[in-house]
Amino acid sequence: MSRLPFNSLAYALLQAARIDAAVFAGQSLADNLLGRVDVVARPAVQDLVYGSLRAFGRGDFFLFRLLERPLPMDEIRALLLVAIYRLETRPEATHTVVDQAVSAAAEIAHGKFRGLVNGVLRSFLRQQEVLTAALANDPVAVAQHPDWWLAQLQKAWPDDWQQIVAAGNQPPPMALRVNRRRVGRDDYLARLAAVDIAARPVGEDGLVLERPQPVDRLPGFFDGLVSVQDPGAQRAAEILAPAAGSRVLDACAAPGGKTAHLLERADLDLLALDLKPARCRRVEEGLGRLHLSATVRAADCVKLDSWWDGAPFAAVLADVPCTASGVVRRNPDAKWLRREADIASFAQTQARILEALWHVLEPGGKLLYATCSVFPAENTGQIRRFLARHDAARVCHEEQLLPDAERDGFFYCLLEKRA
Repeated sequence: MSRLPFNSLAYALLQAARIDAAVFAGQSLADNLLGRVDVVARPAVQDLVYGSLRAFGRGDFFLFRLLERPLPMDEIRALLLVAIYRLETRPEATHTVVDQAVSAAAEIAHGKFRGLVNGVLRSFLRQQEVLTAALANDPVAVAQHPDWWLAQLQKAWPDDWQQIVAAGNQPPPMALRVNRRRVGRDDYLARLAAVDIAARPVGEDGLVLERPQPVDRLPGFFDGLVSVQDPGAQRAAEILAPAAGSRVLDACAAPGGKTAHLLERADLDLLALDLKPARCRRVEEGLGRLHLSATVRAADCVKLDSWWDGAPFAAVLADVPCTASGVVRRNPDAKWLRREADIASFAQTQARILEALWHVLEPGGKLLYATCSVFPAENTGQIRRFLARHDAARVCHEEQLLPDAERDGFFYCLLEKRA
């Protein structure tokens, strides 16, 4: 238990270091690591965690040159990375950052690394200009992405890879999806303006905020008027667009944003599946807030005998597991937890899901294959392999969205099952 005040920078640095250390030990931010932090400090800790993980390639470059011998990736090394990130982003507060980092170090290993933390951070400040100049010669440090990841992007997107990398290193925009069953988009824009929140329309139901806001500042959020959802993710419901009354399957539904968007657009007989009961509860909670209903079940969509009653679906959404390479700015831990071999592993899982779900689609029905990846092996390559196996499959629509200032990166392919 920390003795540091919850509202102190030292507490935020310490908690961020512990979360970063957990990530590098193999845990994911999706494991609710931030949920262990005092609620008062959570926004500050989140900023430090996400920022330091996005900038890990840069911070690691600096530490390699500042340390006489390498430290293991434990809490002290993570604390130094977080503190260096803070020093770079808050240059007007260097004395405070160093002082508070030393106070945080006092909470680790009985304080025996306080002197090391103080010395390394002060050395960084003295050498910052020289170190930053040297960084320009290290591609991984400059791009803040692993070398194999950069090679994949350069091969797949020779004209766009730098844009993709730059987007991955920036905080993401905050976007909303207006619940068209409850309020019009123009009306909701006016409600935002009335509380001094600037936004612009995007897509059919979306709004991008000029600056991120806590959800309790959004008019009617808890009454179901809007949801937080990236414009790229909103494309799923826009592309699949099942007709009212259709029998629809969302096969990998959690956290439920795409499920809800489908139901906001039309009355559907919708079954939402996800592997884990806890994730299913999150889907149900989201639908409840939005005053929507669907059948939600915990099941493995590949194991048809465990959930399918034999009645085919007119439309299927297959938002499959993937490397998340298109949404890495929202999941900065993915850059450092993933390995190049994971691309092939995910592709195998995706292929199994596609094969299984093709069986539950009625003739004339449509299946939307979706990923939040920019790696072709998970996207166009996956679809080409699927088409080679299935003569009855026809591509109706295909698009690759690359991450930019307005939206994340997604791939969509709408397949029709010819009779």
